[in-house]
Amino acid sequence: MPTYQDPAVIRRLLTTPARWAVVGLSTNRARAAHGVAAFLQRDLGMTIVPVHPAAETVHGAAGHRRLVDVPGPVDVVDVFVNSSRAGAVVDDAIAIGARAVWLQLGVVDDDAAQRAAAAGLDVVMDTCPVIEARRLGAR
Repeated sequence: MPTYQDPAVIRRLLTTPARWAVVGLSTNRARAAHGVAAFLQRDLGMTIVPVHPAAETVHGAAGHRRLVDVPGPVDVVDVFVNSSRAGAVVDDAIAIGARAVWLQLGVVDDDAAQRAAAAGLDVVMDTCPVIEARRLGAR
């Protein structure tokens, strides 16, 4: 079974300008999603789209309640939800035509990752873009 931590995929996702929908991103500064989204935007130059039931504006970006509510294309769906809820987010990512899903450190759903890969999406699972960017020297 693949580990979904291919360094070439990780490097490409972190160095190619893209629009990242960050699922689970709220204004709560204590949550990891808040800091990771800031890093993606500020340090990597990515466009972020907050996705959270509260639909809050975060880091100057308007929020949306659900991934399927996000207008326009989404390149990467960054999944900051519990592993038990990750499969539904991955299915939404496939449905909206996202190019990749990134399941955060501690978020593991092998079945969802396999569905995404079978649908042609790049898949990264159980790691963090901040950690990987620093490890790969992408930042």
